[in-house]
Amino acid sequence: MLKRDYEGQVCSIARALEVVGDRWTLLIVRDVALGLRRFDELLNSLGVASNVLADRLNRLVAEGVLDRVRYSERPERFEYRLTRKGRELGVALLALMQWGDRHLSDKPPRIARRRSDRSPVAVRLVAKDGSLVAPDDLELVPGPGAQRPRGIAGSAHS
Repeated sequence: MLKRDYEGQVCSIARALEVVGDRWTLLIVRDVALGLRRFDELLNSLGVASNVLADRLNRLVAEGVLDRVRYSERPERFEYRLTRKGRELGVALLALMQWGDRHLSDKPPRIARRRSDRSPVAVRLVAKDGSLVAPDDLELVPGPGAQRPRGIAGSAHS
């Protein structure tokens, strides 16, 4: 959604921000996840200008985050539903919510919990073996899409 394309940055965070980094976009995803699916419901909840909401919804549909589904033929009306790609943003939204609860809210406005037993849910880093990863034990290393610096083995000058 941002006008900038982060040219020269080989970074999945930058690419993700191109889709969901706008002020309203994650709030739209939040509201759809909470059950608001129609344009007017989203407009009332967010207090955003209708042209901005229409633009963001169209972009989220084009990016495969939302599906636009007709619910009335006369007049023609649509609602928006999260796709699998959109539902996967739930972890990022929950992490942002819990960070905001810890650092910006005296009283959290919502609590995340498991439906089946109502136990609280928290976003955590988990290793493939199922063990928790402490933030100070996390490292980010080059992956298969990383660019090699010039002059390093495997470049044209080697």
